[in-house]
Amino acid sequence: MTAVVPTRDPASRYRIEPTVLQALRSPRILTREVLAGLVVAIALIPEAIAFSIIAGVDPRLGLFSSFVMAVAIAFLGGRPAMITAATGAIALVIAPVAREYGMDYFIATVLLGGVIQVVLAVLGVAKLMRFIPRSVMVGFVNALAILIFISQFPQLIDVPWLVYPLVVVGLLIMYLMPLVTRVVPAPLVAITLLTAAAVVFGLNVPTVGDQGDLPESLPELFIPNVPLTWETLGIIFPFASAMAVVGLLESLMTAKLVDDITDTHSRKTREALGQGVANVLSGAFGGMGGCAMIGQTMINVKASGARTRISTFLAGIFLLILVLVLGDIVAVIPMAALVAVMIVVSVATFDWHSIRLSTLKRMPKSETLVMVVTVAITVWTHNLAIGVGVGVVAAMVLFARRVAHFVSVSRHVDESQQTARYTVDGELFFASSNDLTTLFEYSHDPEQIVIDMSRSHVWDASTVAALDAIQTKYEHLGKTVTFEGMNDATTKFHGRLSGGLGNGH
Repeated sequence: MTAVVPTRDPASRYRIEPTVLQALRSPRILTREVLAGLVVAIALIPEAIAFSIIAGVDPRLGLFSSFVMAVAIAFLGGRPAMITAATGAIALVIAPVAREYGMDYFIATVLLGGVIQVVLAVLGVAKLMRFIPRSVMVGFVNALAILIFISQFPQLIDVPWLVYPLVVVGLLIMYLMPLVTRVVPAPLVAITLLTAAAVVFGLNVPTVGDQGDLPESLPELFIPNVPLTWETLGIIFPFASAMAVVGLLESLMTAKLVDDITDTHSRKTREALGQGVANVLSGAFGGMGGCAMIGQTMINVKASGARTRISTFLAGIFLLILVLVLGDIVAVIPMAALVAVMIVVSVATFDWHSIRLSTLKRMPKSETLVMVVTVAITVWTHNLAIGVGVGVVAAMVLFARRVAHFVSVSRHVDESQQTARYTVDGELFFASSNDLTTLFEYSHDPEQIVIDMSRSHVWDASTVAALDAIQTKYEHLGKTVTFEGMNDATTKFHGRLSGGLGNGH
């Protein structure tokens, strides 16, 4: 008797546990989520200030943007525990607007960028994630780890010597603490102890307060004063569209990374929509916009063990409380403590397995090359979107090159029936069909030619054009060509295009 296995509810595929309700009922999980949110909020402050400086705007814009986006994405996003805030990638893309046209155009760009993201989400752009190969994903992760590490250099060069022992102590705390207990996140312990040491002993080291002024009031609604003309659209649209694409790419790649780490599935389309709405809200309150933050997400998910939306929501709330209410305390946190946290994050993010000798020996050379190209371009340009884009193109070219060699044509001549029979074997598309016309013995074949297509499939117009060219060459020699064995899809496709591509009959 055959057992009937019930089909799995599709919605359960996206059910991520623990849920918010489960976390609220469990003191242990809730404590972990709250402390994780606090650690992320502390780490967000200097980053948001630094990215504001990159964008050429007041540090308050970066901090407000981080607060608004973290809170918004906690409700709207498709990937629980992922952190969204002001980022360097977005700051770099839209910085020229603030520099050349002023704040009003800058905020208008953020608003339009958010709207474009919403449109792209509705159009299903998140589904394109399936076309990003694993080798590009590994390159993306490794490049992120390297960029996170490199971004700490400004805090390690031309600084008082006391910074270095503080960083080392911070690293030791974060590596040894999990061996003793995981109840309190190790990064929070490191930040607390190093801050206490710096205050008690009066250590003269760079602090969070040295990075820029903290805001003293809540964000207010901001309507950009720009003329609603085609000229204005012409100015902001290129920057807004670039912001939208870069933001979605980074966010969806980060969501996929968190999926892999937690062995769960996220709703990519909902995440794309949430990113767009969060950017619109950020711009509406005078924020600079942003996207998912890989460093802070890794602090939240890997270092602190957070798994729910509670940590993301509280990261935004704690950020606002820290800068408005506890600004004086936050200002004395030594940057060395945050540098130590980010170094641990970079080491944890890097896929060390991908560069082991045993892995490199087993992996196809083309896959390794794609990974290296992705890493190199990303680190060189400091732009994850460009690195991933080049990596995907490289993977496509190398894949097409490999597949092109999988097509073969065998020939059998039946002298009694004056017939030459060719069997085409493989997937036929532009890369594999370019040389197809050279694999036939036109002048040496008898009067009747049969081309058996039962072991092949026609995928594009280039192949149809190649088949037309083969048939034309034979007909010029007074010979008859018959195609047989085509599957239904190939028959319809070939029938629709054959003879109408300009190089056939």
